[in-house]
Amino acid sequence: MQILFVVNDPPYGTERAYNALRHVTAVSRQADVAVKLFLMADAVQCARQGQVTPNGYYNLERMMAVVVRQGVECGACGSCMDARALAEETLVPGVHRSSMEELTQWTVAADKVLVY
Repeated sequence: MQILFVVNDPPYGTERAYNALRHVTAVSRQADVAVKLFLMADAVQCARQGQVTPNGYYNLERMMAVVVRQGVECGACGSCMDARALAEETLVPGVHRSSMEELTQWTVAADKVLVY
């Protein structure tokens, strides 16, 4: 089974991105499930390296690194990155600059699409 997660919200200010990554992490641990994660709009900032958060506060950069280590393919919308002056070399290793074309391919191939 293939599951695609699409995240739109910023890393901080709401808990939607945080909860999306918690869900991605849990689902990716399931046997026989391939998970892909597409970040768009303000969610591309979830994959920015160098995030500094107060002690005890969740850190989306660390969560993204866990997702990558679990084998989740992660793409960040290139147009959204450009609009936020986010260069590919500043992304968490394992997250790649993506496109609407790749999102379309992932969507068509997915058995389920979850949008946060």
